[in-house]
Amino acid sequence: MTYKPKLVALDIDGTILIPHPENGFSDDAVTPAVRRAIDLAYDAGAHIVLASGRAPLSMSEVLGHLDMPREHGSHVLGVASNGAVTFSYPPLKVVSEVTFDAREAVEAVLKHVPDAAVAVEEHGVGYRVNRHFPHGELDGEMILTPIEEMIASEVSRVIIRDPDSTSEDFVSLAEKLGLQGTNYFIGWTAWLDLAPEGISKASGLAEVADRLGIDRSDVLAIGDGRNDIEMLEWAGRGVAMGQSPQEVKDAADDVTASVYEDGAAHEISRWF
Repeated sequence: MTYKPKLVALDIDGTILIPHPENGFSDDAVTPAVRRAIDLAYDAGAHIVLASGRAPLSMSEVLGHLDMPREHGSHVLGVASNGAVTFSYPPLKVVSEVTFDAREAVEAVLKHVPDAAVAVEEHGVGYRVNRHFPHGELDGEMILTPIEEMIASEVSRVIIRDPDSTSEDFVSLAEKLGLQGTNYFIGWTAWLDLAPEGISKASGLAEVADRLGIDRSDVLAIGDGRNDIEMLEWAGRGVAMGQSPQEVKDAADDVTASVYEDGAAHEISRWF
């Protein structure tokens, strides 16, 4: 029990925010128990770093709900877009971004799901989309754009969403296609994130930890999704939420209670 994390890396949806069981959309605010645990870690001097598949704009809203940062003139760092983007806040500023040519991967996927919705992040604004996503799935403005134009230049992330498929369908499709030159993450619904090869929340956290002068052994990471696997494996202590898929639990050092039982609060409170 002498372990004291210097950096607490937290996934957002399904970890500190509770998703609705029917549509997966998260509530806006953390529960009192999770907020108290985060406050304890923050007040003890630990760096709180959100690591999410969300865009920086959306993540800045969550930081606002957490009242971070709390010292005038200071800022916090975050890992967005599944590791492709790191940012500081406030003000919201992209610190680093990794991009890739997504054309081949997108075209391969759309051959199998031609009616899917596609989105590319537009930092600080929202997303360029080929069609409107269901209400609540994307934050910020949705700018209707032809797919060819969206992926004509390199991007940091592409979202492919097919309401008529399942997450298992997308897992099978991604494995079948191979998606060379990219990394990919499957959401709890038929939601496929394409990212630059070798990029994950782990690579983004490694950059943030290096900027803060913190060794990976001093990082506590908590998450629930397939896009958290690399982060949980990389951190000195990686903990999966109780409702996580089995492959996420297998990658973790430990498993806490589910998000519906304030699992993140239980884990953080062990050390602070």
